[in-house]
Amino acid sequence: MSFKKGNDNLLSISGEICYIGVRFFQANQAEKQVFRNCRILILTVMELVCEKYNEKMQSDSAACRHPKEYCKYRTSCIIHFMAGDSGEYSDDAVEKKMIQLNFAKNNGLLPVIAQDYSTNQVLMLAYTNEEAWNKTRETGKAHYWSRSRQKLWLKGETSKHYQVVREILVDCDEDTLIYRIEQLGGAACHTGHGSCFYRLVENDHLKEIEGLVFDPREVYK
Repeated sequence: MSFKKGNDNLLSISGEICYIGVRFFQANQAEKQVFRNCRILILTVMELVCEKYNEKMQSDSAACRHPKEYCKYRTSCIIHFMAGDSGEYSDDAVEKKMIQLNFAKNNGLLPVIAQDYSTNQVLMLAYTNEEAWNKTRETGKAHYWSRSRQKLWLKGETSKHYQVVREILVDCDEDTLIYRIEQLGGAACHTGHGSCFYRLVENDHLKEIEGLVFDPREVYK
């Protein structure tokens, strides 16, 4: 936070105001009410600067201009103190605000690894865009973006072998996901194998290490 002089006669108390702003968030509810009642004494003292957005405002009209966005400065920010903001936000609200996947990369497509929730076996690799991501979150079933068909793809739409998403992991760059899923029907691969990675590189050839779970000729008639 930063301060600028608003009144020469009151400038000497700016350090006290800074202390009060921090102390406010360490107080109990009764003490906080006392602090709020005392705000009127300092409303015309200074110009405030938001550290996150570098926005300036007068203390007599101090209010966060981005109240729905998560801010790591919130619990020590003089702007929130002056506005009477308690800084008490639930963990769920913070988590929802912090999910910001990097769909700007790769033409809006992010790779998704589907992994069995119980065995940790890697089942398949697919891609999601923002629409498919939102559908997955909304329904709890894995939705992807089909690059070959250029359309939204609900996994299991034809075979009824849906993927129920139990957990979602996001990598450090926020551009790759892991869906930890329950695979209905026992097979993720359209070939009828449990995993799309059913072949092992052995010397100069590929060796199948998994048998069929279902006959694709019967399922995809």
